[in-house]
Amino acid sequence: MPTNPSGGMTLDEIKTLIPHREPMLLIDEVIQRQDGSIVCRRTFRDNEFFLQGHFPEYPLVPGVMLCEAAMQAGAVLAAGMCEEAGIPVATRLTDARFRRMVRPGDTVEIHVEISERSANVFFMRAKLMLGEAVAARCEFACMITKPADAQTP
Repeated sequence: MPTNPSGGMTLDEIKTLIPHREPMLLIDEVIQRQDGSIVCRRTFRDNEFFLQGHFPEYPLVPGVMLCEAAMQAGAVLAAGMCEEAGIPVATRLTDARFRRMVRPGDTVEIHVEISERSANVFFMRAKLMLGEAVAARCEFACMITKPADAQTP
């Protein structure tokens, strides 16, 4: 659990809650975590694997990666609320909207809140901020599952 009284977490603390690792880990730090909400930060670098070939003359962070960053932030929040350890797995993504382009060098602040919970399933809303402007929004669900349940036959 976080050692920071505001609920902030370092990268090492984040890695104790979710299985994501570089280059797929899209959360640099947790700024604040409270019951039912989390604020994370991510600075996108110019050497990100997903930028290779994605608008080479004008690189843009793909919208799907913004959604993935939001779902990882939600996974950190959900995993920290479950009594039993497990793997956070995305089960739904809806209503994704992209309002601002995010480019290499940009830092986004990821705000996620739980709108509903049913046992180990969390329904969440996310807003990704680029400065004072909304860059993207989405709704998603994630489930905390046991590692054996996450495997496919």
